[in-house]
Amino acid sequence: MTLDHTHDAMLRSWVKEANGHPDFPIQNLPLGVFSPEGGAQRAGVAIGDHILDLTGLLGTDLLQGEAARAAEAAGGGALNALLALGAGPRRALRARLSELLREGAPERDRVAALLHEAAACTLHLPARIGDYTDFYVGIHHAENIGKQFRPDQPLLPNYKHVPIGYHGRASSIRPSGIPVRRPRGQSKAPDAGMPSFGPSSRLDLELELGVWIGPGNDLGTSIPIGEAQDHVAGYCLLNDWSARDIQAWEYQPLGPFLSKNFASTISPWIVTPEALSPFRIAQPPRSEGDPRPLSYLLDEADQSRGAFDLRLDVLLSTPGLREAGLPPHRISASNARHMYWTVAQMVTHHTSGGCNLQPGDLLGTGTISGPDRDACGSLVEATLGGREPLRLASGEERRFLEDGDEIILQARGVREGFAQIGFGECRAVILGAVA
Repeated sequence: MTLDHTHDAMLRSWVKEANGHPDFPIQNLPLGVFSPEGGAQRAGVAIGDHILDLTGLLGTDLLQGEAARAAEAAGGGALNALLALGAGPRRALRARLSELLREGAPERDRVAALLHEAAACTLHLPARIGDYTDFYVGIHHAENIGKQFRPDQPLLPNYKHVPIGYHGRASSIRPSGIPVRRPRGQSKAPDAGMPSFGPSSRLDLELELGVWIGPGNDLGTSIPIGEAQDHVAGYCLLNDWSARDIQAWEYQPLGPFLSKNFASTISPWIVTPEALSPFRIAQPPRSEGDPRPLSYLLDEADQSRGAFDLRLDVLLSTPGLREAGLPPHRISASNARHMYWTVAQMVTHHTSGGCNLQPGDLLGTGTISGPDRDACGSLVEATLGGREPLRLASGEERRFLEDGDEIILQARGVREGFAQIGFGECRAVILGAVA
């Protein structure tokens, strides 16, 4: 995860709006799949407010060697084959794209012909997601939830020994901008004698990072902690929507089911490990008395550079706010540094029993909340289970999400001496349940 000329804060692009862009300057260059108006799906790279047609670029003589190999693997409307190649070709492609898009590049006119305005394009899932696993590595979220049910022991005994996770539903993952339908399911109020079936009344969000898997491992093998980062192809934002009332009734003894499988929303761009190199930090030290990770989960290099300093925000837009012309309400300002386990530890533990990961698999970190009330990554935390509603500038109140509400997640890396980069928005509006 070394720094090179592609991270230079002084590097500028001839795509003028990319310079100082909050998400997609030339120092980012995330990968995705898009379709221009009336066109087929194709691979692309975000630069400013435009998308560079990577598939079209492959048809020129501007890509050679490993960079061309990477672009060729990105064909077919999904990036799985590119993710499978690993870091070498991906880095070569990044380096060549940086050359082609930098200010003064002699190839400017040829490349400019392959740019599309992002606002006129449709963004798709960047890869075919074979499997999705959601972890629970946000310790402040785990403590906040635990306190509502077990004030004297908010964390279960295994939490600080093992990265907790469960297998989610890949088929219902959608890219940013696709509305989410309120789920129906079975729930039981504490004072009710019998459960009932109907629309969820406690619909919630979850602020997470998504981890895209690159090269996988064979069934029956495992990925050592020192090699785990080689199997990570990139990152995105993830909102793992949750129906808290359905979840409370169904989660024992096997965990969430209908309360989670109805929808998850991701930001559509894969932000590469290379782009995030300036924002890597040491894993925060564990509290005094916390157990040392078992040896298969412990690597000194991972502890020194395996965490991220990324600003994570949750915004809520309601019908009332929009009608009044008011900006979205900020629910949370958190940071990726609040993960108790690193991404490498997640990957290693996932495969430690012989499970085979595959290119395009998606891992969720679990909700990333901070230690303060204004850094809660879910409404069930921010409103103390609905007991203390959010009060909005429009005069509205929110305990949980209502139909017409829209949630926007944002993530940005900000560090002195480096260009700011972001993930793009992860947003969706809530639609009413189908009768």
